[in-house]
Amino acid sequence: MSLYAARRKRNSMATGLAWGAAIFGLAWLFLILASLFYEGVKGLSPAVFTQMTPPPGSQGGLMNAIAGSLLMTVIGVAIGTPLGMLAGTYMAEYGRYSKLTTVVRFINDILLSAPSIVIGLFVYTLLVAPMGHFSGISGAVALSILVVPVVLRTTEDMLLLVPGSLREAAAALGAPRAHVIVHVAYRAAKAGIVTGVLLAVARVSGETAPLLFTALNNQFWSTDLNAPMASLPVVIFQFALSPYKDWQQLAWTGALLITVAVLALSITARALSAGRRKAK
Repeated sequence: MSLYAARRKRNSMATGLAWGAAIFGLAWLFLILASLFYEGVKGLSPAVFTQMTPPPGSQGGLMNAIAGSLLMTVIGVAIGTPLGMLAGTYMAEYGRYSKLTTVVRFINDILLSAPSIVIGLFVYTLLVAPMGHFSGISGAVALSILVVPVVLRTTEDMLLLVPGSLREAAAALGAPRAHVIVHVAYRAAKAGIVTGVLLAVARVSGETAPLLFTALNNQFWSTDLNAPMASLPVVIFQFALSPYKDWQQLAWTGALLITVAVLALSITARALSAGRRKAK
């Protein structure tokens, strides 16, 4: 057998193994999603969005859990996004080669890979224990800490991709550095930064562990951020472990809602990234 034929054979084998691994992984993903949609759709009804989480054996929905998740996620993103953007802007525009940037980047990488339960324990020690009770604001703070590293990394990377010639052209016209960043660099990196924010929202929207240590849960409607607050991930966790069929059905439906929301955010982020690449 010639050397060329041997290489083609090895290439075909490697390609076949790669395709086999991809199909194996996608098959399990398809089975998981199919099971989720099959079980979750059975419980979809207007009551899911209009009624509170019920006691065992009663009819109910997930309205308080959905509202609590939305409220804490919005506040968490509102706190974490500016912090991440400001830190990322400093690292890309002002301290690109400083030692502080190197340290912050290293710590940010640790936060990106840190288990979310560690963040929950940290906020529990920082806020819940001194306050003496669980609260929605503690849950929002925990989610904001998870938002910061994602937004920071995305902001820094997107700003570093902006050509330096654009900044030099604006500076040559007499624009101050802050104006150059806001009106030139931010505009050029806008799609990438928005993508990072959407990915951060997708990450925190399904987090359960931090909320177990901070917001806990609430069976009733509550928008009081100084009191325990219901959230969809925690309700899914509790209802899925229960022996009651009606609670288990609500857990499937809640999981479906979170999956669809995260899928929509991920598709939007991909679309923005694709649009940015085409614009180049």
